Amino acid sequence: MSTAPATLEPRPAETIRPAPAPVDFSKPVARPKKSAWNLFREVLDHGGPGYLQFAITNICNADCGFCGFARSKFDPKARRSVTLKEAQDVVDIAVKNHIGYLLFVGGEPMIHKELRAMTRYAAERGVHPMICTNGGLWTDDNMRGLADDGLSSVIMSIDAHDIAKHEKNRGLPDVCRKIKKANEFFHGAGIQTTASITASRLIEDFDKLPAFLETLGFTSCTFSYPLTSLASSYLSFSDSGLVNFSNPELIELFEKIKLMKQRSSFPVVNPTESLNEMQRHLRKEPEKFGCLGGHKYFYLDWNLNLYRCHFWETPMCNVYEWDDSKLIRDGCTRCMIDCYRDPSVLQRVAINASDAWQATKKGHLLTAAKHVFDSRNLTSLKAVWEDRKWIGGV
Repeated sequence: MSTAPATLEPRPAETIRPAPAPVDFSKPVARPKKSAWNLFREVLDHGGPGYLQFAITNICNADCGFCGFARSKFDPKARRSVTLKEAQDVVDIAVKNHIGYLLFVGGEPMIHKELRAMTRYAAERGVHPMICTNGGLWTDDNMRGLADDGLSSVIMSIDAHDIAKHEKNRGLPDVCRKIKKANEFFHGAGIQTTASITASRLIEDFDKLPAFLETLGFTSCTFSYPLTSLASSYLSFSDSGLVNFSNPELIELFEKIKLMKQRSSFPVVNPTESLNEMQRHLRKEPEKFGCLGGHKYFYLDWNLNLYRCHFWETPMCNVYEWDDSKLIRDGCTRCMIDCYRDPSVLQRVAINASDAWQATKKGHLLTAAKHVFDSRNLTSLKAVWEDRKWIGGV
């Protein structure tokens, strides 16, 4: 397959929306909450809440050695960001499509001057707004503001178990101090933070990571599996030697992550079964959990083109065309992108519950029974139990 990003047409004139109404920041917004009963109904109806990664800009302030968004590599003429009105439209459309979690990414989402307004609008519409950031742009004002805007969760990038190595790779001096301060603030505000660690050669000893993360104030982490090519518009990949591993090296890398989970009490969000699944993928063995990207999880870029994930070369549609008819569910196992493959393990039991319920309503009891007694349900439940504290915090 081609690894060149798909050529995307500019947004048609008819999708350009008028300016949004002024945003009122005078009062705090409560973080979205859902009762257990409503969540249960959602599971039966459509498999539970979905997840949308929304790249609101392709501009980044960092200069990472393993990313195509790096400021020294990215063509300034290609810079693009969504408008606030477009982002509000996206939230409204996402709600109609059963999205419960909206992760703002970039580039670097903190660069976008309307991030607070976008976060507030999502929370007001009942969607859990989350931010994935390098942490270089945290200030007292934007931390307090985002907390008041209903921010649910924060993910911050970490590349090494050493401050100097991390800051050198990011090209962001003093970023670790800002990350530590942000962790202190958000923990005090009751907002969960998670370290997102790119599994690269910068990590020389996985056993040193937990103590280092604790010094920065993190209470959980997730590993981003190394990416050397993507076919969508997303550029968070590189053929850098930092992430260019052979298959045997990757299998060993996943083993090191599993050992870290076993040896340390520090919570690692990646389910053990997902790590096993990635090892099966690399060994070209049959995989047990097809990806739910395109069915429950999605990637939306700054051109408002909706993809099933970062890996696929062809958009599903423009976001304004998104409805149930565009959904894809084919058990894909083409890639090993953690933010799609990990939740596909966690949500499998909910999907089977929904499938069983829908089959029962049609009188297809044998089909319903197959979904109920699918052996993957127990594995999925085990993964949910493993991540229960983190899931509850999100």
